[in-house]
Amino acid sequence: MIVVTTENIAGYRVRQVLGQCFGVVVRSRGLGGNIMAGLRSIVGGEIHEYTSLLEEARKHAVDRMVDNATLMGANAVIMMRFDSSEIGETMSEIVAYGTAAFIEPAG
Repeated sequence: MIVVTTENIAGYRVRQVLGQCFGVVVRSRGLGGNIMAGLRSIVGGEIHEYTSLLEEARKHAVDRMVDNATLMGANAVIMMRFDSSEIGETMSEIVAYGTAAFIEPAG
């Protein structure tokens, strides 16, 4: 599966657009992680606990999007994007979305 953020893929042409596909993940950091992150926020700088949480959530969201596109018969996702929001004070929602497409080599 080819996943790109662009509208076109060099060397390929879109034979068929299959529709939107997406993957959603909602994650919460445990109490211990929230305490450590709270302490780090006092002194400033990167909060590694949240960075790793969001990196993992993005990967899972992309994996779910790819699964969704595969079920649609796609071999590529074009114009892939991320969206995120907070649910309450402890949960983050990550959505990976794009256009499922069937591509073939150009020429």
